[in-house]
Amino acid sequence: PRTSLFIFGDSILDVGNNNYINTTTLDQANFWPYGVNFFHYPTGRFSDGRVISDFIAERANLPLIQPYLQPHKRRFYYGVNFASAGGGALVETFKGSVIDFHMQLQNYKQVEELFRHKFGEVEAKKRLTSAVYLFSIGANDYLSLFLTNSSILTTYTKSEYVDMVIGNITYVITEIYNTGGRKFAFLNVPKIGCVPVSRISNANGECNTEPSEYAMLHNKALFHVLEELKLKLPGFKFSLYDFSTYAQQRIDYPSKYGFKEGKTACCGTGKFRGIWSCGGARLVKEFELCENVNDYVFWDSTHFTEKVYEQLADEMWNLHSYGSHSIKELFYLS
Repeated sequence: PRTSLFIFGDSILDVGNNNYINTTTLDQANFWPYGVNFFHYPTGRFSDGRVISDFIAERANLPLIQPYLQPHKRRFYYGVNFASAGGGALVETFKGSVIDFHMQLQNYKQVEELFRHKFGEVEAKKRLTSAVYLFSIGANDYLSLFLTNSSILTTYTKSEYVDMVIGNITYVITEIYNTGGRKFAFLNVPKIGCVPVSRISNANGECNTEPSEYAMLHNKALFHVLEELKLKLPGFKFSLYDFSTYAQQRIDYPSKYGFKEGKTACCGTGKFRGIWSCGGARLVKEFELCENVNDYVFWDSTHFTEKVYEQLADEMWNLHSYGSHSIKELFYLS
């Protein structure tokens, strides 16, 4: 059997789980013009087409990995996507509107059970051990503080809060490890102060430094934790992609990567099209849509275009950041 791919996290990897939960359109993308350029209909992906998890599956010669909650398609042999747009490592992040990281873990454990029933203990364990586990988590834990004017900003120091987020991530990784998981791939958190929705709160239109400070602390802590787990857990292997740096290069130097516009979103309204209105199904109804999406780094007020995701997935497939494995290697390691 081909290596399975299990996907956890947020909108960078979500392929439509939020279509099936009781939430608001703030956390959904199942309406036009989402999906307009590849699927030609909205799938629930926060992009004009595919997202990173789709490209990684493709590079690994896997079919598109289905959302866990999608009905009638419960053939999960190649893996499952548990990610939920808006989801954070903390249960409190956008609580009640998203599938948090701990719930994603519970959903994974259901699939693990399914594997045991289907294949028997030995074969199930073998499949879970050879599988690759892909994560993008943390950005919403930090972005939510600023979007909701949270009291947490004054309750905890930055490093205390980051420690809580990292602690939750460590718990989930360890739980998956205990089911047999050995090969883990991570994206770190982008400079969330530089997405259009953050820029609009700055009079001069520059990146908002405070959200990005959380992201940078998080990325340092994540690297340390993965190094520690590698020492502590026999057979633990990881790939860590520096999403933050490589996404930022495209925001700062768009023309180097074949884009014309790095700061303003293709879809939205207001300055930098930073108001969360793409599709006209959210609180603000009016929105503009750019002419040529391939000129843009940002698709909407917080997410990238398919073209960016494809470039990043390609890098991530082959790249060794921080002396860790590339994702490609994880798929081929026994």
